[in-house]
Amino acid sequence: MNEWMKKGPLEWQEYTYKEVRVTASDKEYKGWVLTTDPVSANVVLVNILEDGSMSVTGIMGHAVQTVDIVNEGDHTVREKLMNLFMCGDCKAYSPEDLEKRKNSLKKWLEKNHIPITEQGDSQKTLCVAGVLTIDPPYGPENCNSSNEIILSRVQDLIQGHLAASQ
Repeated sequence: MNEWMKKGPLEWQEYTYKEVRVTASDKEYKGWVLTTDPVSANVVLVNILEDGSMSVTGIMGHAVQTVDIVNEGDHTVREKLMNLFMCGDCKAYSPEDLEKRKNSLKKWLEKNHIPITEQGDSQKTLCVAGVLTIDPPYGPENCNSSNEIILSRVQDLIQGHLAASQ
């Protein structure tokens, strides 16, 4: 098993929104890490082209040999990457509305004794007990975790919160 596959989801997440050079079994890739699959260790790289468009490359986790950070990135690149695949619902919310939704959900989860923190430079992602993340606009479908039980329970709590706040 290669070194990349020995890492875990929290370690892989440290590479998110950073420019990296990935050496894989067939060749070398360079780009900004958009995400890493917590089960397969697959890496999704984005390259911002000169004309403003973007190219997306997926690299199978088992083929990854090394991942080296080339550039930590800045706020502009991170925002561009975060919004790249932003759902249509997210674009319907103003930054102020998203902040209200995040704070409301955070209070609700804390009230239900769920350990919750904010993560990332922009503090937009909520993290539950280090094993689940919730991205904007903070609905049940915005939860990510490799632990199906925790995922299901937190999604149910969020659904209850949304029903109660309407």
